[in-house]
Amino acid sequence: MDAPTGTPPAAVRLDPRDNVATAIRALNPGEMALGVPVIEAIPRGHKLALASIAMGEEVRKYAQGIGAASSDIAPGQHIHTHNLAFHASRQDHRFCTATTDTDFIPEADRVQFMGYHRSDGRVGTRNYIAIITSVNCSATAGRLIAEHFGAAELAAFPNVDGVAAFVHGTGCAMAPNSDGFENLQRVMWGYARNPNCAGVLMVGLGCETMQLDFLLECYGIERGPLFRTMNIQNMGGLRRTVEAGIKIASEMLPHANALERAPADASHLMLALQCGGSDAWSGVTANPALGYAADMLVRNGGTAVLAETPEIYGAEHLLTARARDEATAQKLMDRIAWWEDYTAKHGGSMDNNPSPGNKAGGLTTILEKSLGAVAKSGTCTLEGVYRYGEPIDRKGFVFMDSPGYDPASITGEIASGCTLAAFTTGRGSVFGSKPTPCIKIATNTEMATRMAEDMDVNAGRIVSDGATVEEVGTEIFNLLLRVASGEPSLSEAQGLGDYEFVPWQVGAVM
Repeated sequence: MDAPTGTPPAAVRLDPRDNVATAIRALNPGEMALGVPVIEAIPRGHKLALASIAMGEEVRKYAQGIGAASSDIAPGQHIHTHNLAFHASRQDHRFCTATTDTDFIPEADRVQFMGYHRSDGRVGTRNYIAIITSVNCSATAGRLIAEHFGAAELAAFPNVDGVAAFVHGTGCAMAPNSDGFENLQRVMWGYARNPNCAGVLMVGLGCETMQLDFLLECYGIERGPLFRTMNIQNMGGLRRTVEAGIKIASEMLPHANALERAPADASHLMLALQCGGSDAWSGVTANPALGYAADMLVRNGGTAVLAETPEIYGAEHLLTARARDEATAQKLMDRIAWWEDYTAKHGGSMDNNPSPGNKAGGLTTILEKSLGAVAKSGTCTLEGVYRYGEPIDRKGFVFMDSPGYDPASITGEIASGCTLAAFTTGRGSVFGSKPTPCIKIATNTEMATRMAEDMDVNAGRIVSDGATVEEVGTEIFNLLLRVASGEPSLSEAQGLGDYEFVPWQVGAVM
């Protein structure tokens, strides 16, 4: 970063090749910022020009193009939506040019956490009984079953984190061979096999498109004491279904409670990387710090999962350059092409982001937002690219295709196997998830202070207090290990996670 020393800086330039800087505080005309006279009011977190930029010339931040000037821009002028326009990516998409070998920590020296060891060798960070519904028509039954198990009913089962319902608004009137149908299948099966679930009860209506018997046959699932199914029509109605469901979940509780936390090394952890309510500081503080933590996890043999395909748009070249092989890089480009076609068919644009909140926080184009978002992936080699909710079968840093809508994206990552989630935010978020605990990382101290009950880590200290990315990244990593061992995240402590299960629905509802 390029900022003056000795006095509190007015702005920060992230790379010497940038022709813009970001205002650390609100700037007024007549002030100096990095030796440039400010000629108009610039809000905190917004960009100011460091040099003359001609109309059509590329505006650079992170040493990358974030758009083109839509008018002539003078030094010291405010740069935002009024004079900066999105342009199609001009990036170099050469594959595998920055692939490196990870400096793995020897197995004997890997950090450990206390987790729940499953019979298949995987290790969970939580121990839930999951009530998963196949269709909206059985959603109320699923909720009523789970709601029966309050603090009193679970008091005798200290090793059980809860009985949680995962209900949704789809499951029927779907084309059986559609992307949406396959997404829902993968999500239901993925939640059922997530290491954070000790027992699973699937509840259907009976006549829906998403047939439970078909799901079990498709994925080779066998019923047993800790995996049961039922449907309302066969049970004889809602009341009988709820009563039977409560009985089944009650029978699972002693089995789940018999499991106790035991040491496991960090190679058993899979971390969902997510951001939402981003601002201009996301790519400066929280995302690079989370990327540092992701690299620490990968070096310890674990897995870090980046998602939100529309929010890497314009920065995908940074990932294809890090791909393990050309096939992996091409898979990512294929997903980008799918999204370009998908948005065009529906009258949209890949620059329909940033959101109004992002823009208020200083982000102008999806290119700027994406370059900051990719920072949370760290620096390790891209080992694989996966479809939404597809089981992740490789260690290291990987990518999972998903929309940029946070609940749908994290739902897919949990279905893919994530047992922890880390969520950076600049505008503020109160997101939480089950069965996978989520920590939230603030990009700026002002918001972290205002929303202290919701922010687990304040990465804004990198700007406000002079903390380093490495220091905050290590803090994030150590917190993740504690949460993996049972320490509740702030969202867990507030009871979040019962309404954040949102499978990605694609295709016609008929």
